[in-house]
Amino acid sequence: MSQLQILSVDGFPLIEAPCDLPSLIVRHLREAPPDRQAQDGDVLVLSHKIISKADGQTVDLNEVTVSTQAERIAEETGKDARLVEVILREAASLVRVGRGHIITEHRLGYICANSGVDRSNTGCDDEAILLPRDPDASAQEIRNAIERDLGRRVAVLVADTQGRAFRIGAIGTCIGVAGMAPLLDLKGHPDLFGCPMQTTIEAIGDELCGAATLVMGQCDEGIPLAIVRGYPTSEGAGSFRQLLMEPERDLFR
Repeated sequence: MSQLQILSVDGFPLIEAPCDLPSLIVRHLREAPPDRQAQDGDVLVLSHKIISKADGQTVDLNEVTVSTQAERIAEETGKDARLVEVILREAASLVRVGRGHIITEHRLGYICANSGVDRSNTGCDDEAILLPRDPDASAQEIRNAIERDLGRRVAVLVADTQGRAFRIGAIGTCIGVAGMAPLLDLKGHPDLFGCPMQTTIEAIGDELCGAATLVMGQCDEGIPLAIVRGYPTSEGAGSFRQLLMEPERDLFR
């Protein structure tokens, strides 16, 4: 790999449900400048929020009935009790509560803050966006539409911005995959001196999402899609679940 490009796909419209997102993405890619149109081997990275919005995965906080548990955690953390209630509904389990933070195991298996529930870029102070129902399936639908309508074979990754244990700051993280494996197993490959690697497995799904997020931005950029071009992915089946640490191997839970 001699060159890697990250290309923003600009001018994407705001999403409102219901929306045929795969068709909208295809149309937008078809009308993009020539260098921003999909090519075989590209990796299309998209923000999970456009999937969530298209699928109606939003909650009006004014319609939320707050439980006693949510009220208690809201008082402890200083958060909106309605938001805490939504966080609890999206969680399979609570991992940690304290110092203003709620860390949960999301119903899809992620360990993350606030069950991935987010109030930014909603257009309404009393609206919250949830993670997609099935990000792998959504990524596959988009990939299928691009192949069917544009004749291009690409991989599709769904990105979310998440914090990390023991590190300051958030990064783009892979939460949905289609058309590639999100892990690269380098065990047995020689190092610089010919010694075989023993344990290295590279999380290329996370790395590509993190790189694309630098172009997509976090605030008012309005760029929910980016193309990563030049990375030599191997076409094949993949799932975000491959990136999750099995509980029996987790030293910290």
